[in-house]
Amino acid sequence: MDELNALADDRALLGRTSTAERVADILRNRIAEGYFPPGTRLSEDSIGGALGVSRNTLRESFRLLTHERLLEHRLNRGVFVRVLSVDDVEDIYRTRRMVECAVVRSLGDPPYALDGLAGAVADGHRAAELREWKSVSTANIHFHRELVALARSERTDELMRSVLAELRLAFHVVDDPQRLHEPYLARNLELVEMLREGRRDTAETLLGEYLDDSREGLVEAYRQRLPKDG
Repeated sequence: MDELNALADDRALLGRTSTAERVADILRNRIAEGYFPPGTRLSEDSIGGALGVSRNTLRESFRLLTHERLLEHRLNRGVFVRVLSVDDVEDIYRTRRMVECAVVRSLGDPPYALDGLAGAVADGHRAAELREWKSVSTANIHFHRELVALARSERTDELMRSVLAELRLAFHVVDDPQRLHEPYLARNLELVEMLREGRRDTAETLLGEYLDDSREGLVEAYRQRLPKDG
């Protein structure tokens, strides 16, 4: 399988001090990138062999990702990549709105460190020019991680890393990523410009509207594609 060959390439990342946390990092990234789509059963033997880790280490990494809501254990069937419900998507956006808007509200006086945000905007536009919509999605996720990083809080960064990784499970089910992501390229740029001008209150208002629109669009698209047995 291509997915397992890609995991074998990641084996070098583990080094000599392989830990469940590092395995979880690799699997989290692979899930976020769509190598293991929602509903996929994860084979302990195949993945453990590809990464060269013990069954106990792999099970611990599965436990960590289950705690993050990326995986689920189905009795007598094994471990699967989660298929989110519509309620899950709604809850993710409630969390995003609370956290991201609070970050903007608490920024203090300008200027702000916006290089990371501007870089994510540029990455998104380059990917759109190439019509690489999966990469546009990735750039958009990076944009929101950089936005939250403005708070300079490791705990907030960790929370949003988990929330945004879970959100991507929904993205992988939707069949029109261009329609889903392209409208937000201009809105990301607008947010950067508002922050560059020190217009924090306006940026917070725009961000709230942005997240509400994104939630409504994703829920509508997701309802149409959600597996009946999900």
